[in-house]
Amino acid sequence: MTQAATIVRTGRKFDQVLQGAREVFMADGFEGASVDDIARAAGVSKATLYSYFPDKRLLFMEVAQTECCRMAENVIAMIDETRPVREVLTITATQLTRFLVSEFAQQVFRICVAEHDRFPELGKAFYEAGPQNGQRQMAEYLEKAVARGELVIDDVHFAAEQFSELCKVRLWTRSAFGIQTSFSQAEIDEVATSAVDMFLARYGA
Repeated sequence: MTQAATIVRTGRKFDQVLQGAREVFMADGFEGASVDDIARAAGVSKATLYSYFPDKRLLFMEVAQTECCRMAENVIAMIDETRPVREVLTITATQLTRFLVSEFAQQVFRICVAEHDRFPELGKAFYEAGPQNGQRQMAEYLEKAVARGELVIDDVHFAAEQFSELCKVRLWTRSAFGIQTSFSQAEIDEVATSAVDMFLARYGA
């Protein structure tokens, strides 16, 4: 079991710590984020913060994992598996594309890359909570769609990864390199619709 897994994730102050840490990490990055600033933003003492997170890396990983899980839960709540596969995939692609170019996802990505040599576990934690978790859930849905005869896929895990990559087209690269910092709903819809079209052209029954 990892250190992060032993954290007691309950209580109002725990939520305050996470919110304060999120604000500071987004504004100052990982290296620039100080424990004093996080405690101040959270409205708690340093002693309280350390009682939850004895290491800043654990706090960053918890922030990243919490946000990714929230995003995944929101998508799942919007999906009705009895609806046509195109509709389900379009909802998923739209939400995923929006998240990929969000300020949070982009900042966490930059932090993971910048800190890779010193703290490779940061990137690993974000990958597991974000891309890997999302692809696993997508693979589970695709497997059910295949069983219903809606899709024809030999490797649902590979197909799930392809789907997420299709949702990165154009916008993610522009965002990652700072070429564009805000994206309209029309731009997001265009990428999502195209991703679904291409996916179904390959795997549609």
